[in-house]
Amino acid sequence: MTTPLISLQGSQASTRSFIHEDFPQITSSTSQAEWTELEWEQLDNRLRTAALARGDDRSLWLTVANGARRVLRRYSSSFFIVTRFLPREKRRAVEAIYAAVRYPDEIVDTFKLSPAERLARLNLWSEAYERSLEYTTLREALADGVPVFAAAFGHVVRQYGIPREYYRSFLDAMKRDAEPEPFRTLDDLIESYVYGSAIVVGYFLAYVYGPSERSEFARALRASRNLGIALQLTNFLRDVGDDKGRGRLYLPLDVLSSEGLTPHTLYHPQNATAVRRALGRFARIAEEYYAEAERDLGAFSRDCVPAIKACIEVYRALNRRLDASDRSLYHRESVPLMEKLRALPASKYWRLPLAFFF
Repeated sequence: MTTPLISLQGSQASTRSFIHEDFPQITSSTSQAEWTELEWEQLDNRLRTAALARGDDRSLWLTVANGARRVLRRYSSSFFIVTRFLPREKRRAVEAIYAAVRYPDEIVDTFKLSPAERLARLNLWSEAYERSLEYTTLREALADGVPVFAAAFGHVVRQYGIPREYYRSFLDAMKRDAEPEPFRTLDDLIESYVYGSAIVVGYFLAYVYGPSERSEFARALRASRNLGIALQLTNFLRDVGDDKGRGRLYLPLDVLSSEGLTPHTLYHPQNATAVRRALGRFARIAEEYYAEAERDLGAFSRDCVPAIKACIEVYRALNRRLDASDRSLYHRESVPLMEKLRALPASKYWRLPLAFFF
C-alpha cells in the first residue's frame, strides 16, 4: 500500500558520519528543552546546507531525517523511546512527522510572539506546506527554499499517500491556539480542536505504520483516532497549570460546572477537592480511550505493534499518575525512567543504547 522511505544501509562508520561529522549543530543559549525561534532558524539553515551538499537523494534524506530525529529526542523523551521499536524506515518517517507538528506547536506555545505574529507565522508555515506538495523530490523543495521540516513532511505525505487535508486540519487547530476560546463540552473539544491537534496526527502515523491486512486499515484508523484522543486528554491534564499562563483552558465547561467550578474559580486553593474530582473524571475518560485503542492494536502491521503498545503503556502510566495526583495544577507530572522501561518490550532493550548513536 505504501512505498517505503529510503532505508539506512552501509557500515557503522558511514552512519556515524551522517550524525556526528556532517550533522548540523546549533548553539543553544537555553538549558530548557525548548529552542528559541532563532535556534530553529539556525537548524533549518545548517540542515539545508548539509543536505543539499549530499550527492544523492538517499544521503540527502538521511541527513534531513537525522535532523528530525534530533528534534524528537530534544522535545519528547517518552515518544523518542517508544519509537525506537519501530522499523528503521518507518521510524524515520515518524520522526519527520514529529518535527512537522512540533514546529507549529512551538510557534503558539513557546516563541515570544503576539497573537497576530503567531497567526502570521502559522500562515507562512501553511504556505510552505502547500509549496512542499508541488515538488516531486525533497531535493527540489529544499533547493527552492521550502523550510526543511515542511519539505520533509511533504516528502512523507507523497511517499505514504497521506491525505493532504489532514495537515491543514492540524494547522487550523494551531491557529485556534493562537486565539484561544473555551470549549463547552467534551464533544465540542474533540470535534473543534482535538480532531486537528491529535486525531489527524494519529492518521498520519497509521499511514506510515500500515495495516496488518488491507481490510484492517479502517480499524487501524479507528485505533489511531482513539489513541490520539487519549494522548491529547492526558496532555491537557499534565499541562493544565502551564496552559493557564498561556490563557488557555482545555477542560470543557460542563466538566467544570459539574463540580461547581468555573474558569475563574478553577485555580482557587479552596476548590482543590472539586478540582481533583474534575481532573479525575477527565483522566478516566482518557483511560477509556486508551482501552479502546488497545483493543484494535491487531489492526496495525505487526512490525509496529510493539512501539504502539509501548506508547499506550507509557502514556497510560502518566495518565494514572495524573489521576492520583493532588497537585496537577501546580506541578508538571512525568513518568520516571524506570517506569517507562517497564512498559517497553524487554526482548528489545538492546535497542535503547544504540538509539543515542544511530
